[in-house]
Amino acid sequence: MDEKLRIILIIITSVSIFGLIVFVFVKNYIKNKIQFYLEEKNKNKKS
Repeated sequence: MDEKLRIILIIITSVSIFGLIVFVFVKNYIKNKIQFYLEEKNKNKKS
């Protein structure tokens, strides 16, 4: 039982870390895209 519990905890920890890394990358990507489109919109308004 201890071996199964250890494997389950390792899997849960690995998936959590991977999910956190993916979340951070996606958040930064979306933030950069929004910033880019807002700058483009502001450029067009000033012209």
